Amino acid sequence: MTLVVFLAALVGGMLIGIPVCFALMFSGVCMMLFLDGFNSQILAQNLFSGADSFSMMAVPFFIMAGEFMNRGGITKRIVNTANALVGSVRGGLGYVSILAILVFASMVGSAVASTAFLGAILIPMMVRAGYKRDTCTGLIAAGNILSPIMPPSVPMIVFGVQAGVSVTELFMGGIAPACYLSISLCILWFFVAKRDKLPTAPRQSAKEVLKAIVDGLWALALPLFILWGLRSGKFTPTEAGVIAAVYALFVGLVVYRELKLSMLMECLVSAAKSSSIIMFLAAAAMVSSWMMTVANVPAIVTSILAPFIEHPTLLMLVTCGIVLLVGTSMDVTPTIMILTPVLMPAVKAAGINTGYFGVVFILMCVLGLLTPPVGTVLNVACGAGKINMERMVKAVWPFLLAEVIILLLMILFPAIVIVPMNFFTGG
Repeated sequence: MTLVVFLAALVGGMLIGIPVCFALMFSGVCMMLFLDGFNSQILAQNLFSGADSFSMMAVPFFIMAGEFMNRGGITKRIVNTANALVGSVRGGLGYVSILAILVFASMVGSAVASTAFLGAILIPMMVRAGYKRDTCTGLIAAGNILSPIMPPSVPMIVFGVQAGVSVTELFMGGIAPACYLSISLCILWFFVAKRDKLPTAPRQSAKEVLKAIVDGLWALALPLFILWGLRSGKFTPTEAGVIAAVYALFVGLVVYRELKLSMLMECLVSAAKSSSIIMFLAAAAMVSSWMMTVANVPAIVTSILAPFIEHPTLLMLVTCGIVLLVGTSMDVTPTIMILTPVLMPAVKAAGINTGYFGVVFILMCVLGLLTPPVGTVLNVACGAGKINMERMVKAVWPFLLAEVIILLLMILFPAIVIVPMNFFTGG
């Protein structure tokens, strides 16, 4: 009955238009009242402790770094470098987009931010080159799912804090899946380019390619430096966020000189707004999470999933179905915060590697960004590509299908995630 009260309060609150963060708090208060244990002091303490986390401090710094990169010319140079390397093959701008997204993802960690920044640059470029607007918009939307998978990743930070899993392990575990997703999109794009007879761009000279690479070195050095520091243990994910923000600020102001002092306040305000949403969600989720623990909800869910616990692959498939269904109507962060404390006991009971589960779980969650009716990335891509939602859904589904296939392969063959994760973490 406690689980019913929690779900009724949460879903009911969202259905009548209450923001997710307040719906989470409302569900926690309803559980307190149901258990006859309402205490405003406990409510306040959990709100505070939900945001009081060293790991969560990485979130605003990575978001700030993304703002500095976009306004400081780093994003543009990533695109130019990718274009110089692979832009001359048939449908080359599609491969440029995938490569640029992969590099940019390793700096920002937010699918929505990456879609907004890169979509505004790449979609008009592809349309001017003669590509179909719908197809290239679908590619940009699907490609930006890499952002929460490739480290650094804001959703992985949130999951790591909620589940008590090493954020560094999650970051390292995301590298191989991000590469798998990129390869799957490239393979699909090869057939799209051949089917649509997409144009080829003139091959750039060796001098032009070298110039683009040299110009982009400052931009390309950052993700490599962050990955080296995390793997070697030189700094924590939170410290990596600080380094990324300071580095992007320095490069934008001093090296490329496209970031002006007058822009700093706008960057900081934008980063603060985005960060505050995530931090408040984390605070609100702690209230419902604490009450779920008190009410023994995780044990109830574990008992429901008990028939699948002896079959980890089946449990992962069932979890995948649940998460994908929830993801159609809920954004990534609240999905992680609501489902993580509920699912983790069953995952541990089944003996599933928690780092592996975290990476696959994040991919399950972010695929919801490409499914209506919520589909945040779909909405942002619609704006960037100037098409309506109906056209967007038709355009994105082949790319979404390719990503779902990768997800299923990761569930059926856990070693393709665990082995690279252990290698990158030095385990």
